[in-house]
Amino acid sequence: MASTHKTRSAARNRRHTRVRQNIYGTPVRPRLSVFRSLAGIYAQVIDDEAGNTLVSASTIDPSLREQVKGLKQAEKAHLVGKTLAERALSKGIQEVSFDRGGYKYMGRVKALAEGAREGGLKF
Repeated sequence: MASTHKTRSAARNRRHTRVRQNIYGTPVRPRLSVFRSLAGIYAQVIDDEAGNTLVSASTIDPSLREQVKGLKQAEKAHLVGKTLAERALSKGIQEVSFDRGGYKYMGRVKALAEGAREGGLKF
């Protein structure tokens, strides 16, 4: 007998699919995609037309790993957002579409977005 129990990850995937129907990264305005795990947070700026990741940053990034030690999760996310914005601006990317990845816009996802805005990205 098949279980009808829905998992949290399956629900997130459904929400993410629904969000992605409206958000598409172009070379002019790429998509800032967020993935949140229990251990860390990951962000990428993606050009969906070419299928390329243009810029990325995460808590496991070698250049950020030492800086995030001892910080709270939201503070880590804020730092990742700022770093991502700096890297994107250095590649000439100023505007992005924010893809929250099926997560609620609160906590770490919100902190990452605010860090990216503080770093100079527009969305």
